Amino acid sequence: MSITSINKKEHDLDGIKSRGKDACETFIFDPEKVERRQQEVGQTDGLSQLFKVFADDTRLKIVYALTQEDEMCVCDVATIIGSTNATASHHLRMLRNMGLAEYRKKGKMVFYRLVSNHVHHLMQEALQLKEKK
Repeated sequence: MSITSINKKEHDLDGIKSRGKDACETFIFDPEKVERRQQEVGQTDGLSQLFKVFADDTRLKIVYALTQEDEMCVCDVATIIGSTNATASHHLRMLRNMGLAEYRKKGKMVFYRLVSNHVHHLMQEALQLKEKK
């Protein structure tokens, strides 16, 4: 394994040095490891939009509610989040556009459900992380 060391002063951003114990005091990296990961990190391109969906408190509440039920109508969701049907529908549409939810229409009612169990697992993991804080 090859390790590369670079003068830290050359790589401090705008001359700002990290003063905490949570950062390296010198700039040394493993070129092989860095090259492997640099080739892969592009896989995350576009994921930030998905996480922005989860970053909104209202949508997060909707996702949570949908993880607890097989499906819910827009009226149920609106009542749960304390909003109008139009607002709930807007958020549900965003979830659908991101491929997280799908809907079915039954007469005048529209029902939404989550598409993947992975969203359920993500919510469970997030809640467990919150409990550990």
